[in-house]
Amino acid sequence: MTPFSLRRPVLRSYELTTGRTFAVNFDHGDDFFPTLTNFCRQEGVKHGYIPMFIAGFAEAEIVGACEKLENPDAPVWSKVHVTGVEAMGCGTLAYDAETDTVLPHIHTSLGEKARSANGFTSHLLTANVQFLVEMLVVEVVAPVMTRPRNPDLYDVPLLTFGT
Repeated sequence: MTPFSLRRPVLRSYELTTGRTFAVNFDHGDDFFPTLTNFCRQEGVKHGYIPMFIAGFAEAEIVGACEKLENPDAPVWSKVHVTGVEAMGCGTLAYDAETDTVLPHIHTSLGEKARSANGFTSHLLTANVQFLVEMLVVEVVAPVMTRPRNPDLYDVPLLTFGT
């Protein structure tokens, strides 16, 4: 037996009750996150998930670092700027009742068109749409999805489920 097989895996699972499913198109020049926020507000989506999107971004910022990390276990808060990329991604939508806002958590893989499609994969911070975003959004009506910060894990906001 390896040391890994001695550990009991921790599993938290929740049955989701889904609501509406949307196909969403963003337009050339749109700012990704404000456009997603406007869609959620317009349609009344507070909780959900994005099973996929494809996109062209004129520019984007993703989490990343070029320098040696002082603590590889800690989250990275710096960003990498890329231009002229094709993207695929997915994510979740949680709701913050205090600010009445949806908190998206989006991860993406980006390929730079001008550099042989060299790729980057990370947490999306900003993006400016070039030509298109084609996205699917699935609304979750239960349970409530929130993203409180966890002070024991570097204050990272973690997805939670419940009332």
